[in-house]
Amino acid sequence: MSQQSQAVMQIREMILQGRLAPGERLAEAGVANMLGLSRTPVRQALPVLAEEGLLVPAGARGYSVRAFTTLEILEAVEVRGVLEGMAARILAERGASRGLLRALRDSVDQGDEIFAKRHLVEADEATYSMINLKFHRTITDGAEHGFLREALERADRVPFASPAAIAFDRRNLEEMFDMLWHAHRQHHAILDAITNGEGSRADALFREHIFSQKRSMKLSRGMSPHDIDQPSRQRVEKG
Repeated sequence: MSQQSQAVMQIREMILQGRLAPGERLAEAGVANMLGLSRTPVRQALPVLAEEGLLVPAGARGYSVRAFTTLEILEAVEVRGVLEGMAARILAERGASRGLLRALRDSVDQGDEIFAKRHLVEADEATYSMINLKFHRTITDGAEHGFLREALERADRVPFASPAAIAFDRRNLEEMFDMLWHAHRQHHAILDAITNGEGSRADALFREHIFSQKRSMKLSRGMSPHDIDQPSRQRVEKG
């Protein structure tokens, strides 16, 4: 794993866990010192996190932590689940190409390699994040629906709503394994539904799939299951 990737993941986790407060300005030197890295990978990581929506420009070349609420994240994740379910249904009903199915199968196979170990290690965070993003993007891009793609891009700008924004809770890696293993088995089921042309099933599976990301947020932010399971109309205060 490159030092830039390491910096991205560690800063992302610090924001999600509340160790970097909304509005807090990030100085390269201070962040590098906290992470035990040089300033160069931190400098490279900050624009990446700004693209994810976690940081906003502050000053000439600096960044600060974006202020956001758990409610905003939950709403964006829910919307993404609906849109991705629609994309999966389009693919299944239209008939996915062999190349697209092969790309989805490759993502699933790569995930199988991670979970074959029966435990998680820190390096799995970046790998699974890449695999998860590839699986989701292959489906949404394959649907070839311009308005849907634009709506997803807007949802992805909300912090932690993107399928790439998976933050491991290193204090609960065993529980994290179980949660991600369940989500990965859902990938298998979604691929099966698309392959067999089962549009309604693919749609329903994707809507259920978003619960795994909500569970991931609960593990990382210390929210209760009650907070996660409640309709997103109820505002949840930042932990």
